[in-house]
Amino acid sequence: MPSKAERRRLALTPGEPAGIGPDLCVMAAQRPQTAELVAVCDPELLAERARLLGLPLRIEPFEPARPARISPPGTLQVAACARLAEPSTPGELNAVNAGYVLATLKTACAGCLSGEWDALVTGPVHKGIINDAGIAFSGHTEFLAEQCIAAQCIVSEAGGAGPGHSPTPVMLLATPGLRVALATTHLPLSAVPAAITAARLEHIVRVLAAGLQESFGLAQPRILVCGLNPHAGEGGHLGHEETEVILPLLERLRAEGLDLIGPLPADTAFVPHHLEDADAVLAMYHDQGLPVLKHRGFGRAVNVTLGLPIVRTSVDHGTALDRAGAGGADPGSLQAAIALATEIVGARAKLR
Repeated sequence: MPSKAERRRLALTPGEPAGIGPDLCVMAAQRPQTAELVAVCDPELLAERARLLGLPLRIEPFEPARPARISPPGTLQVAACARLAEPSTPGELNAVNAGYVLATLKTACAGCLSGEWDALVTGPVHKGIINDAGIAFSGHTEFLAEQCIAAQCIVSEAGGAGPGHSPTPVMLLATPGLRVALATTHLPLSAVPAAITAARLEHIVRVLAAGLQESFGLAQPRILVCGLNPHAGEGGHLGHEETEVILPLLERLRAEGLDLIGPLPADTAFVPHHLEDADAVLAMYHDQGLPVLKHRGFGRAVNVTLGLPIVRTSVDHGTALDRAGAGGADPGSLQAAIALATEIVGARAKLR
């Protein structure tokens, strides 16, 4: 059990109320924790979901002025920042509750920026239903960056609030033995080549390297960089992005001292002899790197946002509407996200 001085206070957002996020919060509350968990949501949602799951849950109002403490199993502190617009039924999306979902994220992010919470752990949201409500939303990563920019905690590409902090954060997924970062995130495949620019890649590589140092304690991280095209372009015969953009950039950054390998063909970048000395792999697009990561560790993987002035981790899966309220949710990824958030807070504290 950590000492009082070492106890961390984590904000936990359940995400889409009709999905498994509330289930996972209730299930997490049943286990011994090493940090104080504070759910930022409508307490009635958690109480109803606990009833459906047949799990005991004592809800305590969050008191920010009180020192951090770890609740006993079966108890969960809740910061009631907003109420559902309409009661939520497991498995049934309702666009009127989209504003509520974003309100929980805004409150949790603001609390992390102010120091009220040490980190933010997010449950899965449903991008489609938020957009159906008329709210442009591409994902947690982009939304949280916007909140930090609005709070003027990020002021430039080069930094602002601290090491590696930027208005374009980097998505990194981590599972035991493998970390995969993305040069582009939620883009149609047809839009990816145009997005692979030298400026963007330089920014991504620098934020990734700084994030591995700051959040994972790696003094000189080694990063494997995938090519965009099959066989990494095969010398220009299968595309020119490698020869014209990726390789020249990597050579320039290597001359500065960054430990970068590539561009490597994506179909062999993940073989053991490449990975054994690597700290992370940088994939050019979402489905180039994440299928490998999820094959290796689905249910134990954690989504980490690098480049923000706050610590944010998340589950590696979606809302699983068909399992909501039915007792079939697996809390493994949420538990891993909680544990990694706590570790990252500790790693960053050592740098201060």
